[in-house]
Amino acid sequence: MSKCEQCIIKEFNSLKALTKQELMRVSACKTGKTFQKGYVIFEEGDFINGIYCVKDGVCKLTKLSENGKDQVVKLIVKGGLLGKRSLVTNDSSSLTATALTEMEMCFIPKSEIITDLQKNPNFTLDVLQKMTEDLKESEHSFVNMAQKSVKKRMSEALMYIHDSFGVDYDGYLSIVLSREDYASIVGTATESAIRILSQFKKENLICTSGKRIKIENYNSLKWIE
Repeated sequence: MSKCEQCIIKEFNSLKALTKQELMRVSACKTGKTFQKGYVIFEEGDFINGIYCVKDGVCKLTKLSENGKDQVVKLIVKGGLLGKRSLVTNDSSSLTATALTEMEMCFIPKSEIITDLQKNPNFTLDVLQKMTEDLKESEHSFVNMAQKSVKKRMSEALMYIHDSFGVDYDGYLSIVLSREDYASIVGTATESAIRILSQFKKENLICTSGKRIKIENYNSLKWIE
């Protein structure tokens, strides 16, 4: 397990604002964790009491809606931090985190990093800025739900996954999601998501192999309304 002060991953999140001495102390108390695909890292209502730094892999953050379905709020990748809110509140988690691939993470207890939050203004500011960005993303998502068609939201979801995570050696999206996941990302019923993806396939915008999806005509996806 690499030391925090030598780890390149910190450059992608708020830990970069810590001093070398602070990073060395944090490194001494962190715990390395590996999670298999499908593992629930924490659930809505759990007390996290620390932060997870993602070294490799992808997980989804979901929120249980009033109708009992999971709504995908965000995908977290290498360099992301899970549990930032636990640093500034004593509330339980409002989201569930589930590994979409095998994941490698480091867990830093709140008790060890809270001092840095209190004494290092650069670190505090960076954490708050990231939390503000998360809030803006949530607001943007709500606007999309209200103003854009389901087809438009689906095309944007496919393009987002393509742009953010790339493709595998066969050209398929490297992140493999279930049709239920796509439905929860765009805010529709699973049957509707399946129907729209089938329509995209008939129009030669995408092709599929099981759960895998390949974008065949990216430019045309952009013009869907």
